[in-house]
Amino acid sequence: MKTAIQIVKWLVTIFVPVVLILASVRILMTPVFINLEYRLPYFPDDSYGFTREDRLYWSNLSRRYLVNSTGIEFLSDLQFEDGTSFYNERELRHMLDVKNVIRVAMIVMVSGLVIMVGAGVWAKRAGWWEEYKLALSRGGWLAVGLIAVVLVYLVFNFDSLFVTFHRIFFEGDTWLFKYSDSLIRLFPVVFWRDAFIWEGTLTLVGGLATGYFFSRKK
Repeated sequence: MKTAIQIVKWLVTIFVPVVLILASVRILMTPVFINLEYRLPYFPDDSYGFTREDRLYWSNLSRRYLVNSTGIEFLSDLQFEDGTSFYNERELRHMLDVKNVIRVAMIVMVSGLVIMVGAGVWAKRAGWWEEYKLALSRGGWLAVGLIAVVLVYLVFNFDSLFVTFHRIFFEGDTWLFKYSDSLIRLFPVVFWRDAFIWEGTLTLVGGLATGYFFSRKK
């Protein structure tokens, strides 16, 4: 029994940063982030002609595709006023890849939450609640440490972080596009830099709150 409890405690510690990171990703996939980002004074204009309203319209449709249950036809049916497709085949393949990655990520997040809640129920009933709280607290501080390292690296070498991220989650060069492609016009590098910063900040806050709150004694 002691061995099983020890294993579960370490699982809880490991899943805390995973859940916090993925929950932050999901928060950024709400309309709030897009609406704020495009209104920032330093956000670059689109040299090919998209207005802010255009970007808000098309990016929100792209965001909805990533979080709903529709197939790629949701995006492949999108057209400009002249009848040409909004996304080309390469962009559509990438968006499908992104949706698949997000789907797996959300399954992992929910699975982590289920494990943590289940462990909490077991801990409460079996009398190792304080040890469970310590596992949560350790997970919170682990998240803080991991994100602090990532944020420092982001400040000094965002380009390398961005490339590494895509090489881990996507095959080959399927994520590279022309500056004239709709994906780049909607989501330039500045967008992703800010997304990484907000992702790290939200996770950092969640980690600090978890680490502090569950370390407190009654």
